[in-house]
Amino acid sequence: MAVHDFRSQRLYLDQTLEDGRQIACDKAQANYLRNVLRLGDGAGILVFNGRDGEWRATVMPRGKRDCELGIAEKVRGQEGGPDVRYLFAPLKRARLDYMVQKATEMGVACLEPVITAHTVAERVNVERMRANVIEAAEQCGVLRIPDVREPVPLDRALADWSAGRALLFADEAAEGAALTAFEGLARGTPVAVLIGPEGGFSEGERARIRRLPAARTVSLGPRIMRADTAAVAMLALVNATIGDWGEA
Repeated sequence: MAVHDFRSQRLYLDQTLEDGRQIACDKAQANYLRNVLRLGDGAGILVFNGRDGEWRATVMPRGKRDCELGIAEKVRGQEGGPDVRYLFAPLKRARLDYMVQKATEMGVACLEPVITAHTVAERVNVERMRANVIEAAEQCGVLRIPDVREPVPLDRALADWSAGRALLFADEAAEGAALTAFEGLARGTPVAVLIGPEGGFSEGERARIRRLPAARTVSLGPRIMRADTAAVAMLALVNATIGDWGEA
């Protein structure tokens, strides 16, 4: 993986990036560049779109208050990441923000809210989740932008589950060491991580999950973790054992 330039500011652009292209900034982007980052004409910034890698761009004037970005050179090729789907029961606002940001930093491919019997969040703001994904990627040098999916009931998410994708299920009732669940899984294996709500899964939900041939229960030790903490712990285990932390 190419070394990231941590000294430069970064901006996500939902535009095709290519040498020599000039991209007009919308009002929010222009305000961010001019008033938040305080970048003047000719200043440099790194831009990315989750598809075309990372590019160096130059801030250029466009009218009295607006600006545009001149795409200059590619500095990093597009990076992939582990094939990890992250399924989770939505949390309340501040902790959901934190969890989404950390999952993005940990390299998940997609974020999938699932509604369970004990889900406490009244609604899921998918656009806010997407904004948190982009913010985390901008701040941490991440090039891949996880897909953010609309919430669905847990039963629908598990319907017709592919036997080729291991479902790693954080279960407080599981026994044995955490790494036992990863035995026999090769590095790069497609997986999904499933984290329940603060109140845990219902007995019916736990039984439904356990019936899936691809399901593997994971113990996270003797201490009960909050859902956002459990997410980070599970994703760290995935990256260290079958993800991309072991790659040269």
